[in-house]
Amino acid sequence: MEFVVRAFVIYLFLLVLFRLTGKRMLSELSTFDFILLLIISEATQNALVGDDKSLTTGMAVILTLVMLEVAMSYLKKRFKSVEKAMEGMPVMLVDRGKVIEEHLTKTHVSRDDILQSARQHQGIERMDQIKYAVLETSGGISVIPVEPEIETLLEARIEAALARRASGDAEP
Repeated sequence: MEFVVRAFVIYLFLLVLFRLTGKRMLSELSTFDFILLLIISEATQNALVGDDKSLTTGMAVILTLVMLEVAMSYLKKRFKSVEKAMEGMPVMLVDRGKVIEEHLTKTHVSRDDILQSARQHQGIERMDQIKYAVLETSGGISVIPVEPEIETLLEARIEAALARRASGDAEP
């Protein structure tokens, strides 16, 4: 029965530990992060079962952990406060084109992290092309680009129409 208590304590410890280390840690694992995770998993395994390496103890620990996860999932769905405590809330990093420096510092996100996500998902190359950037609870960064101003769109249409006229093409 001791292993059930161990599993519960280790589960809660790891939840708190990974919650405190921030969203970005689990979003993109570097080689160092992966090695650290392997070491943590080995230490966790030792803490869970102690000297008892029997099959039944292993299965009981796995069952305990799965039951804890199911219970936590239920609590997160039932109580928004539990979900907020466990998952956190999205954090605005760029608001209407302005970088919120204190949020970058608090979340350990750099401008380069934002630009990398913007390049990968939106094809954006410069910070001034970003209207909003949000650090999601999953650790990913969502980017909403600045929309072209109406004047810019109108100028582009007028230039295209003039170019067609100059070349003798018919209007569309």
